[in-house]
Amino acid sequence: MSTKLQNKDAATNPRGIPVAPFVDKVEDYVSSRAEVDGTMKSFQEMISKYQFMEVNTQRRAAGLKEKVPDIQKTLDMVQFLHSRKPGSEPIETTFELNDTLYAKAIIPPTDEVYLWLGANVMLAYPINEAETLLQSKLSTAQQSLENCEEDLDFLREQITTLEVATARLYNWEVTMKRKEKAENGEDGGPSDQKRILPNG
Repeated sequence: MSTKLQNKDAATNPRGIPVAPFVDKVEDYVSSRAEVDGTMKSFQEMISKYQFMEVNTQRRAAGLKEKVPDIQKTLDMVQFLHSRKPGSEPIETTFELNDTLYAKAIIPPTDEVYLWLGANVMLAYPINEAETLLQSKLSTAQQSLENCEEDLDFLREQITTLEVATARLYNWEVTMKRKEKAENGEDGGPSDQKRILPNG
């Protein structure tokens, strides 16, 4: 049974997340009722792993959704400063110190800007290099966000596939149990329904 699951899981998405096994025929995964519990457990473990990846991907996407506008805003400002010609009049503006505090500043034409790189690190860059760096960071962040959104769709699809597989396996076991009881001359009554399907 485990070999069959591994073979089905050989394919992955572009980020290496494995494709969940699609159960068309239950007999492809189990040959008897004795294998049902182990297969059910394998499916539930896979669902848990996909759900764990989904939560982590959601967190990463949320961070990127905040990061992308910040990079874009910084890039817009650098491009504006870059567009100002030498000898232009200084401009008066306000800049954000934190979420609720702003200060005034006089900004003359400049060919150098300072960029926060994180971890309390700030570096001076020639304005051309700063613009190139920010464009690269923006492109990378946008692509990462797109990848996260694709991965979330993919993960939800795999979870649904495994939930369907679990239901099919459960129904197959109930059918086989009734068949065995009928062959043995026993009454297949409501007791067949007492097995609780994982996750509801």
